[in-house]
Amino acid sequence: MKTNLLFGCSLLAGAATAAQCTGPAREAAPRPNILFILADDLGYGDLGCYGQQRFATPHIDSLATAGMRFTQCYAGTTVSAPSRSCLLTGTHSGHTPVRGNIELPPEGQYPLPEGAAGLFLALREAGYATGVFGKWGLGAVGSTGDPARQGVDRFYGYNCQLLAHSYYPDHLWSDSLRVELPDNTDDTPYGSGSYAPDLIHREALRFLDAQRPDRPFLLFYPTTIPHAELIVPEDSLMQRLRGRFDETPYRGDDAGSPYFRKGGYCSQTHPRAAFAAMVMRLDRYVGELVGRLRAKGLADNTLILFASDNGPHMEGGADPDFFDSNGPLRGYKRDLYEGGIRVPMIAVWPGRIAPGTTTNFPCAFWDLPRTFAEAAGAETPCDDGISLLPLLSGRSGDQQPHDLFYFEFMELDGRQALRRGPWKLLHLDIRSDAPRYELYDLDADPAERRDLAAERPDKVEELKALMREAHTDDPAWPLFGR
Repeated sequence: MKTNLLFGCSLLAGAATAAQCTGPAREAAPRPNILFILADDLGYGDLGCYGQQRFATPHIDSLATAGMRFTQCYAGTTVSAPSRSCLLTGTHSGHTPVRGNIELPPEGQYPLPEGAAGLFLALREAGYATGVFGKWGLGAVGSTGDPARQGVDRFYGYNCQLLAHSYYPDHLWSDSLRVELPDNTDDTPYGSGSYAPDLIHREALRFLDAQRPDRPFLLFYPTTIPHAELIVPEDSLMQRLRGRFDETPYRGDDAGSPYFRKGGYCSQTHPRAAFAAMVMRLDRYVGELVGRLRAKGLADNTLILFASDNGPHMEGGADPDFFDSNGPLRGYKRDLYEGGIRVPMIAVWPGRIAPGTTTNFPCAFWDLPRTFAEAAGAETPCDDGISLLPLLSGRSGDQQPHDLFYFEFMELDGRQALRRGPWKLLHLDIRSDAPRYELYDLDADPAERRDLAAERPDKVEELKALMREAHTDDPAWPLFGR
């Protein structure tokens, strides 16, 4: 296991992207509450404010109207666990302790090491109440990655991201207590029992209701929506959407399959309608969370962020091309093209963020622990991030930029990507017999259609050297094979 990432810098020594550690910030009075909503596999183009035309997301769009919309925000990487590891630890995927989706029996994934989640630990040390409601996927209950051992006061939801594929699971977790859902059994028709996102949302609202005005809080809401499987309760919204789109039914893993409720996706006769209904249901959840903040008089002192953990998926009957889910970008989940890693992000902070603003400032998930800590006046983590507080506060001239962005992905023979300025280098099929490089100028070609590697070998060599420096070998995650 690795050493504590919150205050230990040995992992990052010499890294090209590492920022210098700093002491407590001085400009965080009054300290804001933080509500961070993280969608699962929501594409860059899946929101109305990012161009979605086939369904509406009015509550999320209203956040963009009230705050700042980011056009160049990067997830940690292109799948769930490592992207979230980057987010919680403030490290990019060449340094982060969890670099892939690895299942560990009996339930859960490869755990974060003790004290790695600086996103929570720094704020809890500064007196914040911390709550997580949704999908964890970074260590089983009782492991070093247990939310309770990573600075989380209250957790409710899925501990295991594989079991989170089911929206009608047989159990969830309330802290370390397994909560059985007796109406979600093989004896009842699938889809007629307890819809897990509704249960999780209810607990998040209860967390908000329990907060005192004299103690700030961090509420992290990593919903499973719209990750496959594609299913919602049969309500008026689904009834309105069914029949709106041409559909190709999806045949999945239903009762009797060994994968039913264990990672498989259910059959769906109307996958397009179900996908749209899921995103619209998430939009309703967002409206209710913001409404609860207003009802409690907390909205004016709350920093709200909305983002997605990676690009759009193509599983369980999903059709991202039909919905133009990646917008103008190339690629999907599991790609390191922009469509797999560039995600929507919206920030609202009354009195600090100017309403209706859009920024093309490039940033990444590993910036958020440092940003939150500085906003809270907490000890800032030693990590790969930069604080975005100047940008959020309207002081863009004081905003420190990144020198580069680095990404890696363990599956599909291994992939790397590095961006510096407008230039982006991809290293693909690393463990195959024919690894290759591709080079793109994102300013001139944001859709990554014209590979310039043959025309600019000098730029390829420059970025290859930086790519080698950005990657730290880890025996648990052999990118290049052993």
